[in-house]
Amino acid sequence: MKQSKVIVITGASSGIGRAVAKILCEKGHTVYSFSRRGESAPGVISVPCDVTEEEQIKAAVGQVIADAGRIDVLICAAGFGIAGVSETTPLPLAKKQFDVNFFGTVSAVSAVLPQMRKQGYGRIVGISSLASVFPIPFQSFYSASKAALDAYFFALANEIKPFGITVCCVRPGDTATGFTAAREKSDGTDGYGERSDKSIARMEKDEQGGMSAEKVGRTVAKTALKSHSRPFVIPGGTNRLLGFLSKILPSRMIRKIVGVMYSK
Repeated sequence: MKQSKVIVITGASSGIGRAVAKILCEKGHTVYSFSRRGESAPGVISVPCDVTEEEQIKAAVGQVIADAGRIDVLICAAGFGIAGVSETTPLPLAKKQFDVNFFGTVSAVSAVLPQMRKQGYGRIVGISSLASVFPIPFQSFYSASKAALDAYFFALANEIKPFGITVCCVRPGDTATGFTAAREKSDGTDGYGERSDKSIARMEKDEQGGMSAEKVGRTVAKTALKSHSRPFVIPGGTNRLLGFLSKILPSRMIRKIVGVMYSK
């Protein structure tokens, strides 16, 4: 049997994070969940922690190191979405989007890196989105937060390579989870007609008809247990095709296709 790994997962109380925690726990690994709810799948060790609070993240990481002596893998799955007209989205709400999706990940990564550098190895996996390469209208701040995450991980890979630490971003497409119902929506559509409401309704329908959290979770778990992988991994054949198209199609064409789908 392969050696059990010590794995920390942020946002493991629901959705993709919970699915990944369950899968890895069932494989015999020691899994710690960092979440505000302080709960996760059976067998997972839950540590109450808000990823937007840097000191809480540091304390939680310290607890894991005190308990287990090491951290082999960090999976950053904490996140949420906002939607609405960019022009009228309150700046505090837009900042909250980045505080959770981007800076929450940055805080978790920064907290585990000293231990991983000391060990001389480690694996870090972020949960991005296809929206990072197909930015969605009326979901601009969510798309931007995921694009920022992609750039951060891409640059980070070279910074930490000499320490034996590898990183990867998983880019799920539409996934059926509680993420949809938890999305925060900004008010104010003056001048935009019903386009915002129609766009959000379309994206929410697509999400609920998308891949299951368990299927995405299997890809995330498999990626996390590898020592190396491609910089970006996309679950699902159709989604991988979209990822390929994002590389070969002109930006103007991508914008037109997304516009037809989500901003008519």
